[in-house]
Amino acid sequence: MSTTSGGASGLTRRTALIGGAAVLGASAAGVGVAIGVRAELGQQSSDTDAHGEHQAGIARPATPQKSGLISVFDFVEAPSASTVRESLRVLSAAITACTSSTEFDPLVTPDGPADLTVTIGIGPRVVAAIDPALPGATPLPSFASDELIGESDNGGDLLVAVYATDPDVLQAVTRRVARDLANVLPRWQQAGQRGVGEGTIVRNPLGHKDGIIVPRGAEELAENVWIGGGVLAGGTMCVIRRLRLRVDSFRSEPVATQEAIIGRHKIDGSPLSGGGPDAEVDVRAKTASGEFVIPARAHVRAAHPSFTGSALMLRRGYAYDNGVVVLPDGTSVADEGLLFICFQHDLDTFIKTQRRIDEVDDLRQYMTTTASASFLVLPGFSATQPLGTALFA
Repeated sequence: MSTTSGGASGLTRRTALIGGAAVLGASAAGVGVAIGVRAELGQQSSDTDAHGEHQAGIARPATPQKSGLISVFDFVEAPSASTVRESLRVLSAAITACTSSTEFDPLVTPDGPADLTVTIGIGPRVVAAIDPALPGATPLPSFASDELIGESDNGGDLLVAVYATDPDVLQAVTRRVARDLANVLPRWQQAGQRGVGEGTIVRNPLGHKDGIIVPRGAEELAENVWIGGGVLAGGTMCVIRRLRLRVDSFRSEPVATQEAIIGRHKIDGSPLSGGGPDAEVDVRAKTASGEFVIPARAHVRAAHPSFTGSALMLRRGYAYDNGVVVLPDGTSVADEGLLFICFQHDLDTFIKTQRRIDEVDDLRQYMTTTASASFLVLPGFSATQPLGTALFA
């Protein structure tokens, strides 16, 4: 659950962040930079138009919809390239039908599609069936915080992410989109809700503002989020982690303790190192006595890209609440927390950040990962060019 990823706007932002690593003595491993934005499919006509260079539900709409439903499916049999191609054709047609403002199915979206978006990703097994050399063909490694993830909630072949203001349409749209897929079974699913907020900024279940610093604008998205060349240009890598949070325990801590754990002020989200909410997090700032202003194990320091040499991540988080669950030891706990969704041009960005969080983040004691998966989110599509067209050309 990263609450920091950068600072000032423009392509110099990540460069400045990583440049600070030399002063800190941290590693600044090189990360490939996206090399531009192609527009074979044309620009989007609206924030929620299904067609375009990039799929909807990632960077658009700019303010994520209030409701989301993540559904992960598996192919019953190991998929072949031809099976994947046909499945993507079926999905493309179904998404177009669901999101059309003139030809929508009133049994699925009675009031029309409004701000409905559907995003499709393919899991490592599917990517490998197309070409093992493609990004995303290798699953995420295991992390120290993954010990409680069940087999059924880990990985998956196909991601269908549906977002809308109206939560009542999410299941109907998901069923409609997946209806004509052959030999596919559900693996895991999670619904979530976002609080009130503009852009990516919203309070997370712990009561602190999240999504403050993310890539913004075409240049930063091209540098950090979109895959920049080849048959996957315009696509991205998605990581989904369901984080059960000890909300009551964290909120019972004094506000000063909460802020020290996060590294930001609770009221407005501004960094403890000074400045307003949009100010750069200064991990080098020290007090007169020589102590770090932002504590050494604060979350914003643990997730700061200057320590990993990583790109920035675009996040689309949703709070969830599944009620009370009983653990294997008989203990009852509240299964509530954050559905953490992030997009970056390579998985290494997330992997480096998560490993560091596992090692040096005090926030980790308040969270348990209960589901995890990675997906290659394909470039956008059009009415005549289904999802994944370039992969099979």
